[in-house]
Formats: sequence, structure tokens, C-alpha cells
Amino acid sequence: MDVRTRAAAAVDREAEREPARGAGVFWRYWSGSLVSRLGDQVTVVALPLIAVVTLHATAWQVGMITGAGYLAWLLVGLPAGVLVHRLPLRGTQVVMDLVRALAVASVPVAAALGALGLPQLVAVALLVGLASVVFDVGNSTFLPSIVPKEQLTARNSLLSGSSAATELAGPSLGGVLVQLVGGAAAMMLDTVSYLVSAALLRSLPRAERPTGGPAGVGMREQIREGWHFVTRHPVIGPCAADATAVNFVAGGLMTLTPVFLVTTLDAPPAAVGALMATGGLGSLIGAALTPRVVSRIGSGCALRRSALVAALFTFLLPVAGSGWAVVVFAVGNAGFSAGVVVSSIVARTHRQTHTPPELLPRVMATVRFVSWGAIPVGALLAGAASTAWGPRTALVLLAVCSLAGPAILAGSSVRRVRDLA
Repeated sequence: MDVRTRAAAAVDREAEREPARGAGVFWRYWSGSLVSRLGDQVTVVALPLIAVVTLHATAWQVGMITGAGYLAWLLVGLPAGVLVHRLPLRGTQVVMDLVRALAVASVPVAAALGALGLPQLVAVALLVGLASVVFDVGNSTFLPSIVPKEQLTARNSLLSGSSAATELAGPSLGGVLVQLVGGAAAMMLDTVSYLVSAALLRSLPRAERPTGGPAGVGMREQIREGWHFVTRHPVIGPCAADATAVNFVAGGLMTLTPVFLVTTLDAPPAAVGALMATGGLGSLIGAALTPRVVSRIGSGCALRRSALVAALFTFLLPVAGSGWAVVVFAVGNAGFSAGVVVSSIVARTHRQTHTPPELLPRVMATVRFVSWGAIPVGALLAGAASTAWGPRTALVLLAVCSLAGPAILAGSSVRRVRDLA
């Protein structure tokens, strides 16, 4: 085959791949992610409220439910990257949606039969978490295959903004539904959302397997390669450490927020949902501002400043009070979420654009294994601290812990760079 023939063949192959990067493909991907996230956010409110209001769970027990959902990252986080690399990506995502739909649907069924208990809520949270691990790694890997590299920051911002919108609407909707029809019935919305997401993802084209993968290499060696890439990278490594510190705090907040609002501030379920939704408002603002902030001050500076902003706002949470003083909690929650989402978009975009394609699933899995694995630890320790000293004191301790993220970045190789090149 001469040079012209090879060139023509390359053009033909590129043309064949082009439809997979069409706008319609991205918007179906976006729609599936959006509807699934909306149901997720309803359940974020419904599960702990079912535990607190219906089953009269303690802070420690709520921490068990929250921790179980993220314990999955410690159990299968690292192998998930290899599985995503080996299995058909689109089919795997659809199956994970169906598994989550069945798990969530078991809650209203058990409630109708009068058999709902705390062990089932923990089991549902764990099963949904296991499926979400594989799904989320696949979702992050799928995006670069349908979006050109130069559009990744904008598309990641759009996805984070959309996710923030569901965080704004979902908890409010969840709180209202729990108050009107009960927590178990409210979870039916999440079941429907997973089924709709599965149908939309099923309509996407098959993602091409990345070339250059480690053929014939065992799972352990593939996991080790992803781990070494992350831990030895001068930018991805510190970003992963910062994300771990942030998620430890986020896990603690997942446990303490419903307990603090219900038992300390005497807030009704609808108000709890609305106050938790302020995190979505902050995330929406942060996602909308990220492209402009990165363009103006650079991705490195945006990462450092947003991490500091998130930490400082957490100190408002424990000083909130009942009545109008609850607004302080709303401001603190929104500010924390805004800072977190900016740093998350910047770090995720850098990983997607600076990781070799054949390593991307394993790098995504490694980062989430480490960072999201901190969520159940934070959830359980926050629950224990709340049981020992009360929710308000536990929130103070959590605010102090939030300073670890900006401290990690300040002591790393990204402390002075303008852009994460």
C-alpha cells in the first residue's frame, strides 16, 4: 500500500469515527447522566431521612448508610478501571444502571410489605455503590471518546453544572416527596431515572477500545501501572491527594447534615431537602464560572484558590442556628460546594487531557479509589464524633479538617504554576 493509499485509508477511518463525536451523541450522553443524577439526589435525601424519621436511626447508623455507599470504592475501585478497559463500555454502563434500578426498587417493595429495616438500607447503599463505581469510571472514560480535546473543559463544566442543577432540584424534590408520600415511595423516582438512563445510553454508539493497551498483562500489573502513573505524576498526584482530603470532609457532611438539621435545628424534611440543595446552587455557580476563571487566572491558580475558598466556607456550618440563622448553614454549604466543583473540573480535565488513552480508565479508577474511598471513612468518623460530642462539635472538627486540602496543594509542585501544563 503506497503513501496516498494509506493516507486515504486514514481519512476514511477518521470519517467513520466522526459520527461518534457528533453533537447528538453528546446530548444523549448528557441526558442520560442528567436524569440519573436527578434520581440520585432524591435518594441522597430519602435514604438518610428514612433512617432518621422512620427507623429513628442514630448518627452512627446514618454514617453506616452513607459509608456503605462509598465503601464500594475501597472494595472494587482499582479493579473497576481494568474491567472498564476490558468490557464493552456501553453495555457495561447499561447493566450497571439496571442493577441500581433493581436495588433501589427493593426499598418501596420492602416498605409496602412492612419488612424495611436498617440492614436493607445499608445493603441497598452498598449495592448501588458497587454498580456506581464501575458506571462512573466508564462514564469519565467515555466522554473523551465523543468530545474533541479542545472542548473537554467546556463539556466538563456543562456536566458539572448540570450535576449541580440536579443537586439543587433533587434534594428539594426529595425532601418534599418524603414529607408528602414517605421516603420509600420517593425512591421510586430514582428507579425510573436509572431505567431512562439505561435506555438513553443504549442508543449511543459503541466506544472504541483504546489502542496500545497492555495485551496479555494480568489485572494486578494493570492496576499497578495505573497506580504508579497517578502517584508519580507531578500534577495528578497532588490533585488526587487534595480530592481525598475534600471527600473526607464531604463524607462527614453527608452524615452530619441531616442529623444536625433534624435533631439540633428542628428542621422538617422539606426544609432539610431545601438546605441540602444549597450545595447544588453553589456547585451550579462554580461550574458556570470555571471556564471564565480558568481563562483569566489559569488552571493552577484556579485550583489553589477554589480549594481554599471551599475550606473557609465550612467554618460557617457549625455556627448556624434555628429560624433565620439557618441561612448561615445555607451560605456555608453553597460556598463549600462552589469551591469544590471548580477544583474538581480543573483536575478532571487535566487528567483526561494528559493521561495516555490506554491508561485513562485505570487512572480514573485509581484517583476515585483513593479520593472517594475517603468518603466512608469521613462518614463513619463524623458519626462517631457526633455521637460522642454532638453534631455541632463534630462540624467544627470537620471544618478544621477541611484545611488539609489547600495545605496539600500549597506544599506540592503546583503551588506556583499558573496553568497545570
